[in-house]
Amino acid sequence: MPTQPLRVLFCIGINQNFFDLPADGLTTGDVWQAFVSMMDQLKALPGITFIGDIDDDSHQVGPSGGWPWTCYLLADADSQETVKDACTLFRTTPVGDGGAKLWRFAKVEARIGRALTVRDDVDLPG
Repeated sequence: MPTQPLRVLFCIGINQNFFDLPADGLTTGDVWQAFVSMMDQLKALPGITFIGDIDDDSHQVGPSGGWPWTCYLLADADSQETVKDACTLFRTTPVGDGGAKLWRFAKVEARIGRALTVRDDVDLPG
C-alpha cells in the first residue's frame, strides 16, 4: 500500500520587527523579496507538492504571533523531515545584505495531518 502524503498547513505570522522597519538599512521591500524567495524555495523542495496559499493582511493589522495568522501555505509533504526542511527556510533565507534572516520578521508553525477523507477502517452505511 503506497504511503499517503502528509497534508501540511504552514501558519505564518509577521512579527513586530517587520512593523519597526526601517532598521539596519532594511526595508519592508527587502522582507517581501525574502518572503517571495522563501516561498519559491519551499515550492521547489523535493517532496513538497504546493496546493495553495491564503493571505489575510487586508483584514488583520499588526503582528500575529498566533491564530489568526497573517498567511497560510497548504502543501502535501512526503515526510516530517521535508516539513522540517521547509520550516528551516525561515532560518536560512537572507533578508537584504546585512546578514538578517527571515525568521527575524516572520514565524512559522506547521500543522501536519492528512487529507480529509473517510479512513479505510470506517464502514459507511448503505
